[in-house]
Amino acid sequence: MDKLFYRPKDAATVLGMSRTAVFRLIKSGELRSIKRDGYRLIPTAALLDFARALEADAEQEAV
Repeated sequence: MDKLFYRPKDAATVLGMSRTAVFRLIKSGELRSIKRDGYRLIPTAALLDFARALEADAEQEAV
């Protein structure tokens, strides 16, 4: 089974960015996450949504 949730460090690796950048995206609301028992989790769906939004923005800028 694939992962359902990622810790910020692992999400940063998946997205190819720093852990700090991931926390910045969470704080700005661009990347959804949940806080549970003192730690933060990022749903796989949130990573996919963020990637799709990046692609859509890039396509709009290209026009």
